[in-house]
Amino acid sequence: MTASLDRLTELRRALPITAAATFVVALLVPVWKIAFEAPQYPDGLLVELYAYPRLGGDYAEVQALNHYVGFYYPDPVFVDPNYAVHADAIAAPEWVLGPVVFLAVAAAGVFVALAPTDRKLRLGLLGQLIGATVAFVGTFAIVQYRLYQAGHALGEDAPVVGVEEFTPPLLGAYEIANISGVAWFGPGGYLAGIGFLLLVVAFLLRGSRVTIGEVPGAVRDRLAGGADESPTDEPARTADGSGRPTDGTHTEVN
Repeated sequence: MTASLDRLTELRRALPITAAATFVVALLVPVWKIAFEAPQYPDGLLVELYAYPRLGGDYAEVQALNHYVGFYYPDPVFVDPNYAVHADAIAAPEWVLGPVVFLAVAAAGVFVALAPTDRKLRLGLLGQLIGATVAFVGTFAIVQYRLYQAGHALGEDAPVVGVEEFTPPLLGAYEIANISGVAWFGPGGYLAGIGFLLLVVAFLLRGSRVTIGEVPGAVRDRLAGGADESPTDEPARTADGSGRPTDGTHTEVN
């Protein structure tokens, strides 16, 4: 039992477990946010989105603004969100699977960390990194596609007419009519990014048995090794700066 616990202090095992914790915590906070500016709201508005069908911040005020151009929050279909779903809203049933993705990647991290052999651990780290990449890149692609759909399905009965179809970016700034917005990661998005980076580091350390407690010493050794490798081939200068011996002997070249 003690030996098994000692193995979990290896960075290649501890990092996936730490990453699992970050993915779980990411579910408790918004993963994405959009800051809006409009003449009616000089102080700006902020909408926060979670990994499951829930909005936070000034979502009611932004929903009222979106109504003018016929842009609506998506309909998660299978659950009732904490906002009113418009009849013309696009369907996004996969939104309910957000927690499944995060928890699946987290569970994989714990499973891999407990691998009984080196070979299984290395294969597990590779498999998890590939799986996490596919999961998160796929999620990004789906969300961006839904944003494209929403921006190209503007309600025909919107009070403001003549607004051209557009594609809000998942990350970045955009403007529609007299409303501008900037989309970026929320706290949960940053946590998910940190967790993914931990998986990358764990994979890079897949052949190392260095433990958490050995990290400071390993860093010191690496720094000391770099200092020892400094150039020492330059000949010592003598008192007269010539580099020639000072014992009175020298070689003459005819």
